[in-house]
Amino acid sequence: MPELSAIGRWLVIAGVALAVIGGLVWLAGRIPGLKSIPGTLQVNLGGITCVFPILTMIVLSVLLTILLNVLVRLLR
Repeated sequence: MPELSAIGRWLVIAGVALAVIGGLVWLAGRIPGLKSIPGTLQVNLGGITCVFPILTMIVLSVLLTILLNVLVRLLR
């Protein structure tokens, strides 16, 4: 069973990482023209608008897969 201090350290690191990612997403929402990226589907039904950034999700998935593969190989 891992020590509680190690678990606590990882929880703090994960919390800081989530805060940084959240801040970047928040700032990215303020960039003009970011909502009109090609490959984004926007559905308007009455007063509800749903946005599906299909192409952005695919690009982010590929980039994160490459990044995580590099990190795993470096840490081995």
